[in-house]
Amino acid sequence: MSQKISWRRTNFQKIIFSSFSASAVLNGAILILIVYFLVSNGIEAISFDFLTKPPIDSMTRGGILPCIVGTSLLCAVTIITALPIGVASAIYLNEYATKGKLVRIIRMGINNLAGVPSIVFGLFGLAFFCIILKIGVSLLAGGLTLAIMTLPVIIASSEEALKSVSDTYREASLAMGATKWQTIYKVILPAAFPGIITGAILGLSRAAGETAPIMYTGAVFFSPMMPSSPFDAVMALPYHIYVLATAGTNIEATRHLQYGTALVLIALVFGMNLIAIIIRSRVRKKMKI
Repeated sequence: MSQKISWRRTNFQKIIFSSFSASAVLNGAILILIVYFLVSNGIEAISFDFLTKPPIDSMTRGGILPCIVGTSLLCAVTIITALPIGVASAIYLNEYATKGKLVRIIRMGINNLAGVPSIVFGLFGLAFFCIILKIGVSLLAGGLTLAIMTLPVIIASSEEALKSVSDTYREASLAMGATKWQTIYKVILPAAFPGIITGAILGLSRAAGETAPIMYTGAVFFSPMMPSSPFDAVMALPYHIYVLATAGTNIEATRHLQYGTALVLIALVFGMNLIAIIIRSRVRKKMKI
């Protein structure tokens, strides 16, 4: 009887592990298929002029340099705004806040905020930043809107990173005479930094590919000039793809430009993620040393 139960458990375990492996392989295959589709359809559009010049002839020719610059600036404003606020919120929730109704309400709000559709953030940004604060459609308004949208991801991942730090670190630091803030700043944050960077990567990746929040707050249909201040509107890669695919003057003629722009967007997100991963890896190596 015991052998039969053991056999069932072994087979059940093999089935579960096989399903996990199959899921991982399926996800990888889908990713490879998407990248191959974009490369095969958009590689002909990639050239030096495409990456270094603005669109011309009603965006049917030319390049996407203003879109690349606009997307990069939007991501910069997003991460500069969201990361300090998100980490500070996580520190409060994990290190200072006492368990109770208020903390439960805050965490519930953060979880609910993570599930709000991105277009709702766009409408909020339009109403609050563009109209109430009178910032207008601009780089600043778009970046702040994206920052609010990415905050739940950064807060949740940062809090989990802080929780993963062993309490012995805190106890040892306090026993040496350090204050609570010195313990957090000198001991806890460096130990949790790799996890915090992971959350920043996820939040930044989502922000870079969003269209709905910036189409109301920061992106414009066409702007050949580079932004000269945070209050200037910008072109952005995801919104540019949307415009070319739905509202362009000649959609079929710009099909290769659409795929080429999507390919550049993926490469840009991959590059930002790669830089963050390298930073995280170096921090981990220093901590081991």
